Amino acid sequence: MDVAVGIVAQRDNERAQDLAANLVDALERAGATVVVDEATGAAIGTAAVPVDAMDGRDLVVSIGGDGTLLFVAREVSPAPIIGVNLGEVGFLNAVSPDDALGVVTEVVAELAETGTIEERELARLQATSAEDDWRLEPALNEVLVHGPRRGHGGGATIEVRVDGEEYVESHADGVLVATPTGSTAYNLSEGGPLVHPSADALIVTQMAASEAMPPLVVEPDDEITLSVSGTDTGYAISDGRNRRRLEPPATVSVSLATDPVTLVGPQANFFDGLDKLE
Repeated sequence: MDVAVGIVAQRDNERAQDLAANLVDALERAGATVVVDEATGAAIGTAAVPVDAMDGRDLVVSIGGDGTLLFVAREVSPAPIIGVNLGEVGFLNAVSPDDALGVVTEVVAELAETGTIEERELARLQATSAEDDWRLEPALNEVLVHGPRRGHGGGATIEVRVDGEEYVESHADGVLVATPTGSTAYNLSEGGPLVHPSADALIVTQMAASEAMPPLVVEPDDEITLSVSGTDTGYAISDGRNRRRLEPPATVSVSLATDPVTLVGPQANFFDGLDKLE
């Protein structure tokens, strides 16, 4: 089969752009059809499209840190993604820059020969209003619900329910609902547990709560509702980027999204990554 590849390089990163140029040359010589994101195309002088136009590609290569892959996942899902790590930790990006040419060309060759490649799916979260009149973009790491700001005088009363059963109600800066993928991110910084990425679970972690309960690990199919009161303003935020202003009293429902992120290629070693956490 003819393989269509998209490449997204971390913006304003010359190393990422150089690697993208080398990948374009290698993949086109191998017979693949390749496009890059618009910023990279302007930098290296090759065919470019908006990132969200890559959602129909057979493979998308993300070059950068985990933040770059999070961005790519939001824009190109359900296209399968392979991550090249230029960041520090790289829980999502398993391929080193030195190995990128070999690994990516091998994956493309396998796709061309067999039409398939081994994939693994990462769960995402969907946050909606209780009235279902809005929804945030799916989150690969976490959904956060918080008051008008962090710190003294900025929190809110947040009630947490799991499948309708109350877990806790307390004044807090906020509450996080994280995937196993996101357990090493914001969740960990707020005292939440590390969860192996292969675990089938969701994590609920309070942030600076006045009456704190331990972080809670629940079944992935459970519906988690976060009801905000005691403040004039609150926010629901998906992966630190997509946000919705709340007018309390307001209830946000968090559950598994129907469309996971698909990764291909080598898998990052979770325990090696832990050694790089500060």
